[in-house]
Amino acid sequence: MHLHTFHIPVMGIGYTMDTPIKLAHLGISSAISLVDDILTERMRELYSKKYKLPFSPITTKMEDYRAARITAYLNTVQTIVNNKIKEFKELIALKKEELQNFIELLPDTTELKHRLSAVSAGASPGLILETLEEHYKPGSIDVNIMSKLDKANYKDGQLLPSEYNDAHASFRGFAQSELNSSIVLSAGMNARLYSYIEQFEDFYPDSNGSFRKKLTLKVSDYRSAIIQGKIFAKKGLWISEFRVESGLNCGGHAFATQGFLMGPILEEFSKNRESLRQELFEIYSKALIAKNKTLPTAAPEMRLTAQGGVGTNEEHTFLTQEYGLDSIGWGSPFLLVPEAVSIDKETIDLLAKGGEEDYFLSEVSPVGVRFNNIKGASRDVEQLERIKAGKPGAPCTRKFILLNNEFGEKPICTASRQYQRAKIEELDNKKLSAEEYKKELKQITAKSCICNGLGVATLKSHGMDTRMEGPGVSVCPGPNLAYFTKEASLREMLSHIYGRGNLITHPNRPNLFIKELSMYLDYIEEEIDSASEPDSRKLKGWDDYMANLEKGMDYYLDMFVFDNGWTKATRIASLNLLEVNRQRHRAIIERLHEFKEPVAVPA
Repeated sequence: MHLHTFHIPVMGIGYTMDTPIKLAHLGISSAISLVDDILTERMRELYSKKYKLPFSPITTKMEDYRAARITAYLNTVQTIVNNKIKEFKELIALKKEELQNFIELLPDTTELKHRLSAVSAGASPGLILETLEEHYKPGSIDVNIMSKLDKANYKDGQLLPSEYNDAHASFRGFAQSELNSSIVLSAGMNARLYSYIEQFEDFYPDSNGSFRKKLTLKVSDYRSAIIQGKIFAKKGLWISEFRVESGLNCGGHAFATQGFLMGPILEEFSKNRESLRQELFEIYSKALIAKNKTLPTAAPEMRLTAQGGVGTNEEHTFLTQEYGLDSIGWGSPFLLVPEAVSIDKETIDLLAKGGEEDYFLSEVSPVGVRFNNIKGASRDVEQLERIKAGKPGAPCTRKFILLNNEFGEKPICTASRQYQRAKIEELDNKKLSAEEYKKELKQITAKSCICNGLGVATLKSHGMDTRMEGPGVSVCPGPNLAYFTKEASLREMLSHIYGRGNLITHPNRPNLFIKELSMYLDYIEEEIDSASEPDSRKLKGWDDYMANLEKGMDYYLDMFVFDNGWTKATRIASLNLLEVNRQRHRAIIERLHEFKEPVAVPA
């Protein structure tokens, strides 16, 4: 029983760090990033002082400090949210105006709204509290880890066991916390981490078939869901939610599929959802029996949610009804809602003013994956100034993305001063042409310190010191934010989501499916432009990519011609743009044919 039909996904490192404290009592679920234990410790100190809770620092000299910091912060959040829930219930039971304000935030479909509306006029506080007791549910305090950000750690020069790796310690921090919620596993598979999860009893069902803690898997296609779902099931671990995210039309890191588009992906999930649940349950049951664990009498709940590019109530409603989704992720638009996230005014203004041409897929992430960005982000401006001054790279103070082993046994970050200086020295010895040198130099210096940058807005929003991190902000908005043009209140954003208001003034915003399609065409055009002599394997990959896009376009043609889930205006505009993208698709295929034509040999 969820009060809202949307959730707020994790955004960056710090943007949703305290979103549950702001919104969980209103029934809104959100996710906290567990990447940065330094930030969690600083936020714990901040909120402990604000709410007069006991605080004792957890220093890096302490045993298992990363996990301990995360556990302590999550427990602090849980304590604050529990107190706010109690106060909130009492407030709306006693004050009719506050009760009405809460009712107006809820979607028309929720049972609680109907019940409270029915009893609100002249009802006693006791009756309102009784209604809340039966139908109210706070938002879930979920957490998120990037599975592959699992750096090994050392103590006194000695390599620590793998359970002290970053992702392992983050997971342990959540597992040992008081939260009764989900951990979202994103950014690909990590077999060692998946095996580590088996150690924690809270992820197995109790005698009632319930879980104290649940697993949510973020995926970009159905095949990935099957493969990873089976891996977990064989370990006796249940995926309680598959969270489908658009490969490109999303915030943060962009994990492009092989041309598989969101509409057909969700169609496949929707059609096969129950069969997938039963197939996984059969494997899961055998594993639980082998481990002598409690076996549920039926397959546990398996939620299906989606996120990436959703921007209108029409889209929200269509996804919910057409594919039977349990919740829709609304991320980037909430970057304009300071009541919901921790963000500084300067960054809000930058995002609000950004147009379609300002949002782009950048190369700044040291993870080695494309990263959604906006032109003018202050961390990127800082980086360019350092390059001009002959000081490329950043001081590596957080050390969360140490993934490169080119210059020694211990990995370093490609955004670090150490790495970029070493690469430039290599480049100087290559004796390249001026044009080639400039191109390679740009590739080296493109990487930016997002470990620090993605937390700075959070610190600034709370008036906290940023001397260690630097003043520059990294931000990772999805391209959908180009169509939102002003800071908004929480009430305004919820009214927009539920179709009671409208925050989009852009006259030509494309439907989310068509937008994603155009981004996939942009993506492959960039790949082709940067490839001089692609081999047969690369060409085969491009052919498959284009074939999958064509299937997706056929699916959308049927959707917008025959489906009544869209307004006439949306259908007409989408069909027109679909034809434009078909022409682009044909032109790209012609370009690919040129790579395959035999080169004429002079007689």
